[in-house]
Amino acid sequence: MRRLIISLFLLLTVVSQAWAANIDAIRLSQNGPTTRLVLDLKNQTEFTHFRLSNPERLVFDLKQIQQNKKITIPPLTGTVIKNIRYASRDNQVLRVVLDLENKADYKVQQLAANADVPHRIVIDLNHNAKPNSAVKTTTAAVKPVITPPPVTKAKPKPVKTITTPQKRRDLVIAIDAGHGGKDTGAIGKRGTKEKDIVLSIARKLAKLVDKEPGMRAYLTRNTDTFISLRGRIKKARQQKADMFISIHADAFHKPQAKGASVFVLSQRGASSEAAQMLADKENAADLVGGISIDDKDDNLASVLLDLSQTASLVASMEVAETVLSGLKRVGNTHKKHVESAAFVVLKSPDIPSVLVETAFISNPDEERKLQSNDHQNKLAKAMMSGIRNYFQRNPPLGNQTPQTHIVSRGDTLSTIAQRYQVTLQDLKSNNGLNGNMINIGDTLFIP
Repeated sequence: MRRLIISLFLLLTVVSQAWAANIDAIRLSQNGPTTRLVLDLKNQTEFTHFRLSNPERLVFDLKQIQQNKKITIPPLTGTVIKNIRYASRDNQVLRVVLDLENKADYKVQQLAANADVPHRIVIDLNHNAKPNSAVKTTTAAVKPVITPPPVTKAKPKPVKTITTPQKRRDLVIAIDAGHGGKDTGAIGKRGTKEKDIVLSIARKLAKLVDKEPGMRAYLTRNTDTFISLRGRIKKARQQKADMFISIHADAFHKPQAKGASVFVLSQRGASSEAAQMLADKENAADLVGGISIDDKDDNLASVLLDLSQTASLVASMEVAETVLSGLKRVGNTHKKHVESAAFVVLKSPDIPSVLVETAFISNPDEERKLQSNDHQNKLAKAMMSGIRNYFQRNPPLGNQTPQTHIVSRGDTLSTIAQRYQVTLQDLKSNNGLNGNMINIGDTLFIP
């Protein structure tokens, strides 16, 4: 009997894995006012879909999806779709969100595979755009008008055509120095207070951000004051921040623990026991100011905020990876990968947010380094490198041109062309390259 149960379990597992679907590709075509989006699937899958307004979105929840590979998004220029984003949810559900330029009628059908094409979901969006208002030119007979000759014949002044280029807005980087005021944060064996160290690093990072063309820094606190965790989020949102970085230097019960870490929000718990301990400690900071930390994020369960949170988490992970890559060049990192924990300060539903543990202040060697201006500058430069690289790859709407890429270790012209979905020849032509040789630090202009 036991063998039979085990056999059935293994059979069900194999069947489940065999029929688990994933999106192999996204294809796009335009025919007049109709945009056709095709999701090529490994297997057929059940799905639901619905529309949201202000702004206009179409949402598709695909069940039994195991999306292990990155989906290449096709160029969207000239279509009613302005962005496609996706993220995995609980119970093997992949949510795909189509951000639309404006409202469009849509029709959805699922087609089974045949000899030439795979299983697919076909979405037709019909947008009958109203023609732009134009000045009507009327041709009519013109009656001659007799006027006396002018006393002096003045030369007509030439009409000057002045083209004012649209100014690209500055990207706002919200820099959050953890703790402050009554909340000292962790304290090292030499008496170093976390709140003082992270404020010093935050100020150094802010100076680097302000020097960067097209960027502006905003410090959630620039003095030794207490600000609630949700108050920090509110300040960043009021500034319409494009990125939120919270800086910390926490302690651990083992003095041997060392290295920097980068965290993103985890809605399903912490990635490790240590991460959970850190999250609990940071969340408890609100108690110092006499403010309740009862979870006020019930609204995140609503569809609108849930969608925003999903998009924010996807962007946050990419931000975290670029920042962690920069920190690896400074010294040891506690983990080789980005970690996740339920930090309240990362719960902004619409801003990519990361928390950086610059070092363990409980480690005597790292405490000494944290007191050094030179090491603080290195940490700030590493984070600045990550910020810069992220926005070069993900310029916000209105800041797309000219798009550039700074060559980093491991880059080749082929991989760069593939990343930005341009041809190798166009990439070389746009940068005046005859061969395939590029150097780390080179700036390439993307066609």
